[in-house]
Amino acid sequence: MKRLLALILLVSFNSIAQVPKELSSELIILKVKSGKEKVLIKENRHFEAPNWSRDGKFLIINAGGFLEKIDLKGNNLGKINPEGINTVNNDHGLSFDGKILVFSKNDKDAAPTNNSRVYVANADGSNPRLVTPNFPSYWHGISPDNNFLIYTARRNDDWDLFKIPTQGGTEINITNTAGLDDGSEYSYDGNWIYFNSHRSGRMHIYRMRPDGSGVAQLTEDELDNWFPHPSPDNKSIVYISYLEDQKAGHPFGKEVKLRIMNLETKEIKDITPVFYGGQGTINVHSWSPDGKSIAFVRYTDLTKK
Repeated sequence: MKRLLALILLVSFNSIAQVPKELSSELIILKVKSGKEKVLIKENRHFEAPNWSRDGKFLIINAGGFLEKIDLKGNNLGKINPEGINTVNNDHGLSFDGKILVFSKNDKDAAPTNNSRVYVANADGSNPRLVTPNFPSYWHGISPDNNFLIYTARRNDDWDLFKIPTQGGTEINITNTAGLDDGSEYSYDGNWIYFNSHRSGRMHIYRMRPDGSGVAQLTEDELDNWFPHPSPDNKSIVYISYLEDQKAGHPFGKEVKLRIMNLETKEIKDITPVFYGGQGTINVHSWSPDGKSIAFVRYTDLTKK
C-alpha cells in the first residue's frame, strides 16, 4: 500500500510538472446527442474543470487558485469572492438546488503539501467555512438533499471514499478496498453514488448505494476510465477515458476522449474524438441543467507548434 501511495503522490506531482509553460485552454460546450461543439473561450493560459450554474446562465472554472464565472457568450464575469476563496484546486461545484458552493482548497496552514481540505460557501461565494479538518480531502459530490458531501481522502495510507454532513461533523468511510477510489458523485435521484476505482488493477467505473452497499462494476475495457458524471435524467453517465494505462493516476497532457454510457443497456459510445487533455478536462460535474450538454476543457501544447 505504501508503494501505491508513493506512486499516486508521484503521479500528482508529475501532473503539475507536465503542464507546459505555453499552452492554450479551450472551454467547450458539447451537445451530447449531436456532438456539436461550441468553444466559449480559447485562451493562452491554464484553466480547468467547468461546472454549470443551476440556472444554466454561466460556467465556473478554476484558474490560478481562484474560481471564475464565464457566461454563455464567453464573457468573463470575474472571480468569485477572491478574498475568501483562493488556492482552490479543480474539485468544486454547486449543490443540486444551486444554493451551496463547494470547493477543495490547498491549505498551506494545515500542512506544506498534500493539504487539500473541503469547504462550503453560499452560492455567491460568501461565508466560506471548513468542513473537513482532516487532509488530504478532495471533494466530488453532494447529496440531492444537501445533507452530505462525498469526497476522496487519504486515511491510514489508503485512498477511499468518505461522506460527511455538509455542516461538518464526523466523516464516514464508505469504501474500504485496496486501491484508489475517486470521483464520487450522487445521481440526481439520490439512489446511487458513481465513482472510479483502481481496485481491479485498472481504473474502471463503478456504482454503489449511498451507504456503500450494492457495488457494481460498469466498465471492463482496456481504457483507463475516470470521473463518471450522472445525467439529470438518471439515464446515463459521461466520463473521461485515457487511451493508455495511467497506473492509478490521472495526469495532464495525455490522449483522452469523452464517452457516454446508457445505464439501462450499458451501451457505451464515444462523444468526442481523441484529444489532448486529462487532469482538468472534466474532473467535476459539468452537465447542463437541461441534460443536453456537457462542458469540458481541451488543451493545446503551444511548445510543440
